[in-house]
Amino acid sequence: MRYCGLIMVLLVPAVARAGLYYSGETVAELPAQWRGFLLDHRALRLAGVPPVAGAPLHLLREQYEEAATKLEDVAKKRPLTADETADLGALHVRLGRSAKAVEVLRKAHRDHPNHFGIAANLGTAWQMQGDLNEAARALQEAVRLSPPRRRTFEEAHLKLVRLRQKEPKGTTAPDDLFGVPFTGAGGKPEAGRIDPAARKKLPADDVAIGQQLALWLPGDGRLLWLLAELANAHGDVRTAAAILDGVVTEYALTTPEARERRKLYRAAADEIAKLPDSEHAKYRGDIVFKSPRPIARTLDAAALPAIRPDGVNPVPWAVLAETVVDKPFRPRFHKHLTQLDGKKVSLTGFMQPVSMDVEASGF
Repeated sequence: MRYCGLIMVLLVPAVARAGLYYSGETVAELPAQWRGFLLDHRALRLAGVPPVAGAPLHLLREQYEEAATKLEDVAKKRPLTADETADLGALHVRLGRSAKAVEVLRKAHRDHPNHFGIAANLGTAWQMQGDLNEAARALQEAVRLSPPRRRTFEEAHLKLVRLRQKEPKGTTAPDDLFGVPFTGAGGKPEAGRIDPAARKKLPADDVAIGQQLALWLPGDGRLLWLLAELANAHGDVRTAAAILDGVVTEYALTTPEARERRKLYRAAADEIAKLPDSEHAKYRGDIVFKSPRPIARTLDAAALPAIRPDGVNPVPWAVLAETVVDKPFRPRFHKHLTQLDGKKVSLTGFMQPVSMDVEASGF
């Protein structure tokens, strides 16, 4: 096992937003700590994929489906408000129903041309449909209508779409959002750093922008690769290696450049793992994180399986994802999990780290 401790490896394999706004989610100030970001990023990605036959329904997907159904039921009785329609469109995007989202949001945009959430969500829906021209039109409106605190992110999303409008079909490299090549002074990638001159060109909110775009578009491996390069540029090669592991294995971005960088970063991360724990802090980089997780959620206790004294109790991975690690290395578990102490359980999901370090835990 590499440099992070793991509570457990969940054995059942797990089964793909842009400016996307849904009132049922509260986004924390970014950047979020890598561990929390990768947990939420993976949850969003899995929620957008319909379960295969026989696989359990992802808890977050179930919650999104229930919320969408409630809004559709309301729409049968009365017209939805602009905010409600924006929510319904966002939920369709979250659930991978981009065509349905476009259908809902196009009409809403005609009826409410100055509603920021509708314009932003429509731009995302068009992008998910593969129509970058329509996405750019909607996102231009979203930038115009955006509140000041959201404008930087909306402008970055619009820039992303415009870059992709111009690129050759089949491009797989990270998007050039910041005009930085992510190489050393000699023009080749280096572990844990980039050319100091290029480093100075990165904006102060570079990681926050990258995380927000990736949370909006969790099925986009290129954005995750960009985050790996940002982590490395900020001196955190271990996180860069962990993210690139997922980019190559789960997103199948297996270009020679991706494999070369993964090999380079992984070798450096493995060398750090051999050092005493007291030496690890100096390799965590210089990013100033502003929240432990990007999306604040409260698990609905009523939605969790009832605990049975006898037999096997299913445990949704989201319960494990609620684990918080206090200093010094003291985990606090969700109440539902503590009540299962001593009982048999069945687990679905993925590995859960018990430190703030990241080692493929998000994948």
